[in-house]
Amino acid sequence: MDKVEKYEKIIIDYFEALAERRNKNPNPTKVQIIADVQRKHYQLMKIGWNDYKYTHFCMFHLDIIDGKVWIQENRTEILIDEELVERGIPKHDIVPGFLHPSERKYTEYATA
Repeated sequence: MDKVEKYEKIIIDYFEALAERRNKNPNPTKVQIIADVQRKHYQLMKIGWNDYKYTHFCMFHLDIIDGKVWIQENRTEILIDEELVERGIPKHDIVPGFLHPSERKYTEYATA
């Protein structure tokens, strides 16, 4: 298994565990995984109706670009960068894509 395949497996396994845990709640909205494995795009979405309110919310958006995991969006309290490191992705292969390129050098993670 090469590096990109390993990172993809880590992301999808993590998303599956998180979705399973969150979907056990009696909340009418459900968490679903969107994975474009050919183009290396991954999202965890919260979708559904709660009474008359519709929810379509991107919790996480990750991409694998040039062998690095780009965190494009994190709209949760979860520190997904730390979760990914714990699961085997080194900090030098994680890019906080949501930060302006000039700000990334002040993090412990990759700049691009």
